[in-house]
Amino acid sequence: MKRVATIPSRSSGNPAETLTIRMAVSADAEALGRLAQLDSAPPPAPVPMLVAEVGGELRAALPLHGGPAIADPFRPTVALVAILEERTRQLAPPPRRAARRRRLPRAPRPAPAPAHVHRG
Repeated sequence: MKRVATIPSRSSGNPAETLTIRMAVSADAEALGRLAQLDSAPPPAPVPMLVAEVGGELRAALPLHGGPAIADPFRPTVALVAILEERTRQLAPPPRRAARRRRLPRAPRPAPAPAHVHRG
């Protein structure tokens, strides 16, 4: 079972409505298309997306690996998009650090040979 975050929504007048943040599934394609149309945005590409639902209604979506959010312009969605952006940052893999070369300890240098002095 996939984990979803659900919290009471403050973006609507009804405190009984629940906010759900989850990954989009193929069954969301039609709702995402409608949302993009409302937002005057191109239809979303079939990429992993996070969606925000309020009371079971899709209100905002954000591609997981970057790109613009789409949101219902007739509803208060600024906070929803901010939540999606924060959750996307949390899900992103940590930045890779450049590999550091480990230096092996140097072998001790041999002592210099004594200088031979020729007397003659």
